[in-house]
Amino acid sequence: MNRRYLLEGVVVAAAVVLAWTASPAAALSILEWLAADPLRFGVAIVALAAIRPFLAWPTTLLAVAAGFGYGWAGVPVGAVLLTTTAVPPYWLARAGRVRLVNDSRAVERVSAAGGRLVADAGGLRAVAGTRFLPVPADAVSVTAGVSGVTPRVFLLGTAIGEFPWVVAGVAVGVSADRLVSEELSVADPTLFVAFGLIGALLLARPLYRAVRNDSGDYDDDVPGI
Repeated sequence: MNRRYLLEGVVVAAAVVLAWTASPAAALSILEWLAADPLRFGVAIVALAAIRPFLAWPTTLLAVAAGFGYGWAGVPVGAVLLTTTAVPPYWLARAGRVRLVNDSRAVERVSAAGGRLVADAGGLRAVAGTRFLPVPADAVSVTAGVSGVTPRVFLLGTAIGEFPWVVAGVAVGVSADRLVSEELSVADPTLFVAFGLIGALLLARPLYRAVRNDSGDYDDDVPGI
């Protein structure tokens, strides 16, 4: 890749960070300039995906940007970005799992509860189901990392669970007017409720069993649970 484009993309990504936190209109003007050159836009959005976990931004903002730059063709781009941007928190948690568990009782409890959920629901169902819930994406990634979910299952579950959020984000991104009026947000209460219900249906039984087991009240011989 041309070094000029790489450097330009990194610089622009930093500018987008500043503009995005300042005002939707400022971010929109920069996105319009980026979208004029597909390669430049691609480098910038990849750079944003790389630094997003460290900014604790919602992952759906990447889908919004993909929709703005590529229209509905941004759906696969957004799906890849939302999946890959979840990897750094997952790997950091996975790599430091033993040390974190030894140093923190709270993390130990999260690891134990997550491990029971994964064992009960299966890694794919656990990751995909929690991605549907309106909870911070990085919290899900960290929990999966400390719970021993394998990389392959994590990536597949993330891709499945994030896909509805990708479509919702791209839908916002394809309309510049909605970008400004909604402040670059996809926080539609209807979406939260709908996706949350899907996640709850997928995880209701495993979560109940995990909570009961965590509290010490769970009995494997109780029928109907």
